[in-house]
Amino acid sequence: MLQAAAKTCSVASTTSRQILSTIRHYCKKTPTTLRVSEAVSGAGLGGNIKVQGWIRSVRPQKTNLFLHVNDGSSLQPLQIVASSELNNPSLTFGCAVEVTGTLKRSPHHKQPVELEADQIQVIGECNPVDFPFKIKERHSLEYLRQFPHLRCRTNAFSSLLRIRSEATTAIHSYFKKNGFVQIHTPVITSNDCEGAGELFQVEPPSPESNEGENFFSVPAFLTVSGQLHLEVMSGALSKVYTFGPTFRAENSQSRRHLAEFYMVEAEVSFTESLEDLTKVMEDMFRSATEHVLAHCPEDVDLFHKHVTPGHRETVDSMLKKRFPTMSYTEAIDILNRSSEKFAFPTNWGCDLQTEHEKYLVKHCGNIPVFVTDYPYNLKPFYARDNQDHPEHTAAAVDLLVPGVGELCGGSLREERLDLLRARLEEVLMTCFY
Repeated sequence: MLQAAAKTCSVASTTSRQILSTIRHYCKKTPTTLRVSEAVSGAGLGGNIKVQGWIRSVRPQKTNLFLHVNDGSSLQPLQIVASSELNNPSLTFGCAVEVTGTLKRSPHHKQPVELEADQIQVIGECNPVDFPFKIKERHSLEYLRQFPHLRCRTNAFSSLLRIRSEATTAIHSYFKKNGFVQIHTPVITSNDCEGAGELFQVEPPSPESNEGENFFSVPAFLTVSGQLHLEVMSGALSKVYTFGPTFRAENSQSRRHLAEFYMVEAEVSFTESLEDLTKVMEDMFRSATEHVLAHCPEDVDLFHKHVTPGHRETVDSMLKKRFPTMSYTEAIDILNRSSEKFAFPTNWGCDLQTEHEKYLVKHCGNIPVFVTDYPYNLKPFYARDNQDHPEHTAAAVDLLVPGVGELCGGSLREERLDLLRARLEEVLMTCFY
């Protein structure tokens, strides 16, 4: 009986060792999945990790294989070091891989860490002959635009998308912190908010619809602005904003005239002066810019190096100074006193063109500048009348920035009903459907 008991204990001990061995084996062989950005920053250093991404470069040697892998989370790729035994013909530029191994500090100064690979699995093959991007060539943006399904693999476009993502986050964060309520304004609307008639009309494709009848009972268009919807909401919510797609049917191929783009719009109730608006504009500009510089330093540096050299100093200078303010009348005086030869006239009452706006920014030290109190007839019917005859201006403001010109604009709304009705009659907007 003692013999049987001893035998049972021996079996139990052996079973326990097997279980512990299995647990250790499982723990060792179950890597932690990390993004490339996490691995490059040193997360999981010394541990068994797994990364997934696309090969950006392949460098086979006699005893070692070196790969650069990126998953789009970082401009900097992760260097993979493996035995040459793991090399195979499917490991080519552009292919998708899954790599497991130990993350270690790199002995080379070019990268802080490297992944010593135990296993490399090709998830998706890529024929480097047919692939339109070549490993050692720098392609122009015009060439990259021919491949919209692949161009996000390049540094320029992936950096742009990361910057755009962080800028979007920063804008939403600013409004959230300052008590604004986000409103999802409709994409399909009957409003022509801008009054310029540059709208895409929405009609059903059904041939059964009778000519002259509208699907929504009234003509419907893709939105050019959510402003009028926000104004309704601002009658109950004192701070509102929207950030969504906007459409303009402008027949222009320039980068300043897009058929579709995203636009930020905000409405603030109980405003007393234009300073209430300029404060929001400047604070949001600074907040979003500082957020992007802090969260995408490598991506921003890429553009400052290869796309807009020398602009980093301009950005730093903008953030150190308060934005000056000048009236439209002062702006016209500056333009008329300059020795610059402008293509467009600079008479009082003329709308400021991009060349004028860029000159004014340069005149102010290449920092953003507010221009206020535009001629009344240049602004929409809802802009508040300053009643400052004989000049007759409206309480409106534009923010001009280096390299672009007008970035954003706004105005106080006309709250005096008699003046608003008179203005509607003046612009022939007394009939509605």
